[in-house]
Amino acid sequence: MKSSLPIGAKISSLILRALVYLAALITAGVLAFIVIYIFVMGVPHISLDLFALEYNSVNVSLMPALINTVLMTALALLLAVPLGIGAAIYLVEYTGRGNKLVGLVRVTAETLSGIPSIVYGLFGLLFFVTVLGWRMSLLAGAFTVAIMILPLIMRTAEEALKAVPDSYREGSFGLGAGRLRTVFRVLLPSAIPGILAGVILAIGRVVGESAALIYTAGTVTAIPSSVFDSTRTLSVHMYVLASEGLHIDKTYATAVILLLLVVLINAGSAAVAKRLTKGAGRG
Repeated sequence: MKSSLPIGAKISSLILRALVYLAALITAGVLAFIVIYIFVMGVPHISLDLFALEYNSVNVSLMPALINTVLMTALALLLAVPLGIGAAIYLVEYTGRGNKLVGLVRVTAETLSGIPSIVYGLFGLLFFVTVLGWRMSLLAGAFTVAIMILPLIMRTAEEALKAVPDSYREGSFGLGAGRLRTVFRVLLPSAIPGILAGVILAIGRVVGESAALIYTAGTVTAIPSSVFDSTRTLSVHMYVLASEGLHIDKTYATAVILLLLVVLINAGSAAVAKRLTKGAGRG
């Protein structure tokens, strides 16, 4: 059967399809080039000295920064995830359509998402470090990046909850479940993949953040003994090494470890989401 489309429409369709394929190839190519370049430049310089527990000018160990990165990410998520998901639940399940508060919160979240990280860093420096007297510390850095990732978690959780079919809600209410029980036993398990997608993006932003943390967490290369001690994350560690210009080879090696850390976090989060989704399906 011959197509009824005119020749001009066919040509336009082919051109658009070719442009889409070209954009996908360019994106994949750029990503592959960056990853390969980092591995080629960094893998030969990875050594056991990089994983010493104490940093000094000889071994240039990244282990303290790696531990600090994990601590910073965990503390920031502990602060931002409950608030973000709670706000999303309220906006989706407890407010009516056309509510002015919902519109205000969404505009605020979009505005916060567009603010440069250096501005968050200056705010954290003025408020958490100076006004509250927390000094440059793990706690000040965690609160700063938690504010940064809060809009991202809230919006992704909101969209994930919206994607759950209304029949789930109606079925739960029909069986006599209340709204709160419906949210925690029906809606959240169904929305977990979308929520974890936002959490993964938030983790990536925390792990890769340097500008805000330089002003709030500091650059001390030791493992903190309390949340009020100054810390240095992997991204800040890379920035300092690159700025000094004395250990560029170690900078590339640190970049490899940082890339592998992000890949492991993403893979682990995806596995958890898959497991939880299967558990919710059986339930």
